Amino acid sequence: MVENKIRVALTGNPNVGKTTIFNAITGARQKVGNWPGVTVEKKIGTKEYGGHVLEIVDLPGTYSLTAYSADEVVARDYILEEKPDVVVQVLDSTNLERNLYLSTQLLEIGTNLILALNMSDLAEKRGEGLNAHALEKLPGVSLIKTTAKESKGINELLDAVISKSGSARPSNNKIEYGEKIEAKIRHLERVLTEDETLMARYPSRWLSIKLLEGDENAHSKLTSSKIEAEVKKFLSGLNTEEYEAEMADKRYEFISKLLPEVSKSHVEMMSGSDMIDKVLTNRYLGIPIFLALMWGMFELTFAFATPFMGIIEMFFGLLAEIVTANIDSPWLSSLLADGIIAGAGSVMLFVPNIFILFFLLALLEDSGYLARAAFIMDRLMYAMGIQGKSFIPMLMGFGCSVPAVMATRTLEDRADRLITMMVTPFMSCGARMPVYVLLAGTFFGKQAGSVIFGIYVLGIIVAIVSAKLFRTIIFKGSPSAFIMELPPYHRPSAVNSFKYMMNQGFLYLKRAGTVIAGGVMVIWLLAYFPQGVEYGSAESYIGSLGKLLEPLVAPLGFDWKIAISLIFGFLAKEVVIGSLGTLYGTGADEGMLSSALAADPIFTPAVALGLMVFTLLYVPCIGAVAVIKKESGSWKWMFFAAAYSTAVAWVMAFLTVKMGNIVFA
Repeated sequence: MVENKIRVALTGNPNVGKTTIFNAITGARQKVGNWPGVTVEKKIGTKEYGGHVLEIVDLPGTYSLTAYSADEVVARDYILEEKPDVVVQVLDSTNLERNLYLSTQLLEIGTNLILALNMSDLAEKRGEGLNAHALEKLPGVSLIKTTAKESKGINELLDAVISKSGSARPSNNKIEYGEKIEAKIRHLERVLTEDETLMARYPSRWLSIKLLEGDENAHSKLTSSKIEAEVKKFLSGLNTEEYEAEMADKRYEFISKLLPEVSKSHVEMMSGSDMIDKVLTNRYLGIPIFLALMWGMFELTFAFATPFMGIIEMFFGLLAEIVTANIDSPWLSSLLADGIIAGAGSVMLFVPNIFILFFLLALLEDSGYLARAAFIMDRLMYAMGIQGKSFIPMLMGFGCSVPAVMATRTLEDRADRLITMMVTPFMSCGARMPVYVLLAGTFFGKQAGSVIFGIYVLGIIVAIVSAKLFRTIIFKGSPSAFIMELPPYHRPSAVNSFKYMMNQGFLYLKRAGTVIAGGVMVIWLLAYFPQGVEYGSAESYIGSLGKLLEPLVAPLGFDWKIAISLIFGFLAKEVVIGSLGTLYGTGADEGMLSSALAADPIFTPAVALGLMVFTLLYVPCIGAVAVIKKESGSWKWMFFAAAYSTAVAWVMAFLTVKMGNIVFA
């Protein structure tokens, strides 16, 4: 019998296993949305345990509760405003000093805090003797050792949550900042207590500290308060940046005194991760190794997916033949075979490529290598006008541009954020893969994998060069400094990677089953009517529309069919293939479409390569464009991103076709 609900906030630094613990607790009982007013992802899961319903909120990963980014604001405001019954902070046991900085800020808020020492097994293997109970000397703090990947310590953590939920919130957790700073804090507390409404919402000491640090988000909480003017007058004579630095030093002093009691390191040699990094992050070898790994990933994707694609193609081709042979009505037969079945087939045909690509990306991320990729690229990216941290959203762009653009919210500087937002869509998302697979497989044979790899590298180069252009002309100045904690290498979990692949793959299918199939249906209607004309001919409605657009792409060697496919590709890039299949009358049969393209005199290797380049670079899908509008908060930047990317695509495709005509002559 369930007795009551316990609200639990799960927080911690990035890459500490927080989401793994969240998944281990909640399983499939999750719902994903956005926090109000921002596009920061909001994950909530539930778990019935010990006669209670635990509502777990997975807060964004953050290094501190200083409101520099949207992630930090969301995490801090949830803890402050919603006042969860228990806060669980997940710590990386191999890097306690960095993780405990967040703990000091949670203590100042006065939370019912549980510290989950994750990766404790790894710390012990490295020879670090963990005396975890030393942390329990902190008033009101409980501690549990966990190993998230193996789900160890999860039940103990849930038991601690239930026990902690009935405890009173600690009020004596504070760090001594020295008499000079403490005097300023006491003065601010006296002023703040005059506003009872404000004190009912926020701890007076915590708010005083944040005001003294010059925290703009904390200042906004005083808006319309009767003590706002007095606080501003007091702070106007202080150097808040200096106070912020001093208080950060005091927190680290507190941590440094605590650490010898908690962790007694016996490591005399470099760790395994350090030795691997000597090679993988080497200033000369790092980028070539990264490019080699990416090339291998695309070669594997193409090689493993091909047999599955053949089976899917055979199935939908046979289904279309059965429908055509057994339905007498020409329009109904065409609707089912060329519209519905072709639409479904165009969605399903490239599922193997999408799933395999997501699986390989998950393996790289789970191993800890993708974090190194951002570090490796930092020197180059800083020289080109953006910081290395921007490469993380750009890497996410290999999966899907929508969450990748959303991930730019983690960048504190607005100029860095906008530049990254503009260039991230140049990273080739998984939805473009079907176009590459078809065209590269048709026109480049055994070199298809290398051609696709080259397309992905071109996207990275265009993104970086565009960033430099923006930084030089529009957002003048230097990018902000990049500080990143590299997680230790892990043996990637095939199970976790499989789960990630399935989640991301089914998201693709969900979108594909609506937007993509619907787009193909619209194309069928325009290609079939008016009645009496040849299906998909220049005399059909879609042919008339294509002829109007053809002059815009004719210099690229494209005809009206390609123009129509690109227009509908704005809905979703996979629709480009579905459109071509519909217009060439081959439906879902990739073999027939490949043969039709090879037989069309318009299509040459140069034109095929130009079409791949154009598909890579032109305006991203409608979902990505909408997210750019929401993240930038401006229609201007949305239209600029669409216009700039399409102009770059036209120029690059033009150059590709012209050079290709010379090379392939």
